[in-house]
Formats: sequence, structure tokens, C-alpha cells
Amino acid sequence: MPEIDFISAIHKKTKRDYLARVNEFPKAEAAKLAKQWGKDYWDGDRKVGYGGMRYDGRWRVVAEAMAKHYGLKPGDKILDVGCGKAFLLYDFTQAVPGVEVRGLDISEYAIANAKEEVRPFLQAGHANSLPFPDASFDLVISINTLHNLYCYDLEKALKEIQRVGRKHRYLCVESYRNEEEKVNLLYWQLTCEGFYTPAEWQWWFQLCGYTGDWSFIYFE
Repeated sequence: MPEIDFISAIHKKTKRDYLARVNEFPKAEAAKLAKQWGKDYWDGDRKVGYGGMRYDGRWRVVAEAMAKHYGLKPGDKILDVGCGKAFLLYDFTQAVPGVEVRGLDISEYAIANAKEEVRPFLQAGHANSLPFPDASFDLVISINTLHNLYCYDLEKALKEIQRVGRKHRYLCVESYRNEEEKVNLLYWQLTCEGFYTPAEWQWWFQLCGYTGDWSFIYFE
């Protein structure tokens, strides 16, 4: 269960004004809107979400790096838990033609507005109960999703990811290493429910029997 970073290079490309995040719009109201997981969060104002999530190919390098690292080949099955608009899943199909992709997300809006080419392979649902048989996927991923769960759902979700994977698993979550990063995370986040240090996250992995790979993003 090693730490391997596929995500931070993309995360660090975004410039963040943490003080503006909490001063320009009431943070509690922004979080309430974001947690509806609807248009406001995905395609509304940046103050309450992504500010318009449109495909721009940025995830292609991540798909290629994962495909190389995990030795993905045509016919392999990939599941993304918390797939959003499924841009990464689409890029997997371009990086490794012939892979089979499935995606699940809590947001019906995200599914309805996902990348058209992979939309038929997506469904709305909760990470705490994955509607797939045991050992269904060669690679199960979950990126920037599990920190949005309360602890009782996080435990179930980690066990579910372990259950449906038969070979490789990878997840990325928000974390903090010091007080500065903790404050920045609190200022920036809109949907986070689990605020854990790397050591606490690893405690969760061990508790739930998660044996896959992982990485963290930090708000430096």
C-alpha cells in the first residue's frame, strides 16, 4: 500500500486566495449550495464550487501515468468512485483504447452533464454502497471524494472500494501537515467533512482493510 502521487501537479496549478474565499461570500451559504451537488457547485459561480467544469484535457496526463503504472490494457475494467463529469474516465478510454469504464457519483447533475462519450457508463449513487459484485474491476480509483464523507460512511466506502477491486486501487484525499495547511484547507473547502492528517488517514486505511495505493493533496 504505497503512497504514489498522480494528482498534485494538477492541484498546484490553481492559484488560491484563501482569505478572499472566506471574505467575499458567506462561507456557510457557499457550503450549503455546494452540498446540493447541483448546477451551482459544478457550473455556477467559483465562490460556491468549480466555477464551470468543462473538459480541457488536463486529466489525460493522469490517465496516461496511471495506465503505465498499473499496466492497463484493452479489456481491463476501471471504476471511478466520485467520477463527477467523468473527464478522467474519458481520458482513460483515449490513453488505453478498449478499456471498459464505469463511474459513480452522488450528483445526478454531474452524471447528466458528464462527457458524452462515457455518459452511458455512469450512474448516480453513494460511495458507501457500490452496486457492483465483488472483484469486478482491475482498477478502482477515487479522487478528491472520500474526504467529503462522514466517518461512518468513510468506513463503508473504503471497505466497498476494497471489495469491488480485484487488482489495483488508488485514492487521493485532502489532508494537512501543519496548522497553516489546516487553516487553508478550512478556508478553501466547501464540501469536506473529514479533516485528517496523513497519519490519521493511514489509520483509516488500516482499520478498513484498504490495501490500495494513495496520495494526499495539501493547501500550501
